[in-house]
Amino acid sequence: MAQNIYDTPEFFAGYSSLPRSRNGLAAMPEWPALKALLPPLDKLQVLDLGCGFGWFARFAASEGASVLGIEISSNMLAKAASFPTEGITYKQADLETVELSGEFDLIVSVLALHYLASLDRLVKQAFAVLKSGGKFVVEVEHPIYTAPSHGDFIPFGDKSVWPLEGYAREGPRTRSWFVDGVVKQHRTLETYITMFLDAGFVLERIEEWKPTKEGLEAGSCDEIEFNRPMFLLFKFGKP
Repeated sequence: MAQNIYDTPEFFAGYSSLPRSRNGLAAMPEWPALKALLPPLDKLQVLDLGCGFGWFARFAASEGASVLGIEISSNMLAKAASFPTEGITYKQADLETVELSGEFDLIVSVLALHYLASLDRLVKQAFAVLKSGGKFVVEVEHPIYTAPSHGDFIPFGDKSVWPLEGYAREGPRTRSWFVDGVVKQHRTLETYITMFLDAGFVLERIEEWKPTKEGLEAGSCDEIEFNRPMFLLFKFGKP
């Protein structure tokens, strides 16, 4: 079973205070890059894996899509349901054990898959329920970001540098983020790509997110983010 840290009261309170939690997609500095990977959404059947507060699900529904959002956290689903939106169905399930069914034109997963110790099964199921010609758009924390045991910048002379170590040692990383004991899974770039290719997907685009002029001017990101990529975005297709 995947760790359900979002139903821990102290963690959920901290997470709920983040700009992206309070203000949604507009507060996500990587949203323009993620949005650019999406096809036109009107009349699509969309599966949102790890839908969280439902920000993406509501955006997709506003564009004319029908959305199924799957989420393990009761707190997350309660928050999502507090914004009733036509065209969205929410389902509580663990992404490590869920049995996917139906047919979808688009699958999206935003900052969820790096919590799963077992990911291969879900990727294969996603391929099975995606229609031919469909797309799977994925955002995870970048492996350079997840690799170190010390996940913070450190001073080096007059600079701040990212302490990359343990990159090839895949597996759990335990961090303090609002609370102690938050477990995320580190995978290399090679592992992510190979897992999807082995399931039958075709890699159409990869993006290592970096700050933009607009984001810097708006204050949604910082110059220090040029020193290491925080987010990794993929667009996969099903032949």
